[in-house]
This record gives sequence, structure tokens and C-alpha cells, in this order.
Amino acid sequence: MLASASPRRKELLESAGIVFEVLAPPATEEEGVDPSLPPVETASAGALAKASWAAARRPEAAVLGADTVVVLAGEILGKPADAADARQMLARLSGRGHRVLTAFSVLVDGAVHARVVETEVSFRSLDEAAIGRYVDGGEPMDKAGAYAIQGAGGGFVDRVIGSYTNVVGLPLPEVLAELAACGVLAAPGSD
Repeated sequence: MLASASPRRKELLESAGIVFEVLAPPATEEEGVDPSLPPVETASAGALAKASWAAARRPEAAVLGADTVVVLAGEILGKPADAADARQMLARLSGRGHRVLTAFSVLVDGAVHARVVETEVSFRSLDEAAIGRYVDGGEPMDKAGAYAIQGAGGGFVDRVIGSYTNVVGLPLPEVLAELAACGVLAAPGSD
């Protein structure tokens, strides 16, 4: 079971041939995460909160929860509040590197299996016109860091070191390996 409303996470799991249900917690579920926590702990707490919410409703199911944060100079850049906030975030990311952290928690039979995957991303220098066109298109509004690497925002990216799917919202190879280790999926190559 996927404890996420993210269409990107759903698409990634479907692309791997995983059959699952979605039971997404309400957006208010993440509000209980302490914003003063360091980025890794913030993402981990968010992933566990989502998975725990769904597991409480479906205790018989294996549940996957995930949370992605964009970190620039130690500061978490969340989803933009509005277009002005998105413009400001993208201007800050322009010409700089940042980290994308995705924490995921798999809850199976009362046990928690958790991991955090980090990817380094660098942006090329962006001018105000490019930022404005992108924001006016609406794509950044529900994305951590105000960009979607799998969409038009991918044109801002200069370099990715690490998992591309992590930046999309779910480090697929690591998730599949963890699901196999938990006995939820057959281990790769064990046909």
C-alpha cells in the first residue's frame, strides 16, 4: 500500500510493475512534524507519519510512506506557498547546487524499515524571464523546491549525482530492494 497522494510516486511504482493500493493521509498529517528538526530527520519523520497513518487503518497491509525535501545551504525548501514564493526559491537555486533527500518507511507486520537517500542536484544560472515563464506555467506549485525534474523544470538542471528517481520523489531501486528485503516483493533475479 502506498501512503502518498503523489502521482509521481504512484507512476514510479507502476513503472516497476508493482501492484498496490493508494491510501493517502490528509495533508494535515504532516503538520505534526517539527520544522526545527534537521533535514534528514524532517524527511524521516514525514515518511514515518504517512506510513503510520495508513498502517493504523490497514494493519494487515505492507505500507510504504515517503517524504522528499530539497535542502539548500542547510535550509529546507518546501512547496511554495504562492507564485512569488516559487520565484524566490528558483532564484535562490539558480547557479547553485542543492541536495534532495527522500526518506521512506516500509511498515510490515509492526516492523519499521526506514532509509534516506540523498541526491546532489546543480542548477544552471536562470534569468528572471525563464523563472517567470516556468512559474506562470504552474508546474512548481506542489513541488518541494518549486521544480519538477521530470517536467519542464528538468531544463534548469545542470547535473545530477545520485538517484534521478529520488529527485522525482521516490528512489525506486532502493525502495524495491527494501521491499524485497522485507519479503513484500520477490528479490530481483529470484524468478
